[in-house]
Amino acid sequence: MTDYPQRMADTYSARKRLMRVRRQKEKLSFSSELRVVPKRFWILMGTLFVVAQLVAFFVNFREMRLGQGAFPPELRDTPALAYLAVAGIVTLVSLVITTILAWITYVNRDAKRRGMNYTLWTILVILLLPAWGIIGFVVYFLMREPLPYPCPQCEKPVSARFNFCPNCKCNLHPTCPQCKREVGETDRFCANCSYDLSETTAAEPQQVT
Repeated sequence: MTDYPQRMADTYSARKRLMRVRRQKEKLSFSSELRVVPKRFWILMGTLFVVAQLVAFFVNFREMRLGQGAFPPELRDTPALAYLAVAGIVTLVSLVITTILAWITYVNRDAKRRGMNYTLWTILVILLLPAWGIIGFVVYFLMREPLPYPCPQCEKPVSARFNFCPNCKCNLHPTCPQCKREVGETDRFCANCSYDLSETTAAEPQQVT
């Protein structure tokens, strides 16, 4: 009986392990991730928020002036509180909408910089949003690939999906010299046979088996 399914499973597991190692090296911060969403998005949302507040204020003011009551109705006798209530409602709705749109924009931009299919991921997140809420975002963060990283040999940026550096042919998926299984760049010992990887010169490109 062929061991092809087992070898495929081992290869997939090794690949996911390397991906986790590379994600851990990204050292992302909240401020840097916030800058992924373009400034024009925040300017647009801020402008729409001001417009929504003005429209709500003048509509409420007009209704009260015409004697048709205010919103909410229970505050028709206290116009100041009615204006504050409307402003609070508009602010709350604006925060919810802005947050959702900001996350969608982030997924689109982040997937693009990671070399993923950003159009597909954006559509997936939007389709799952009405029925499943934030589950689309959770799936994306679990499945997203690492950011491009410097080649360990020539230090040119390479995609996490590359097997070899296109600039210097460095093997980006190093293997254990003893058992020939894939190992992580930061591993000190092989996870399969416990071979001491420090004996291998870091600068020496490893051959593909």
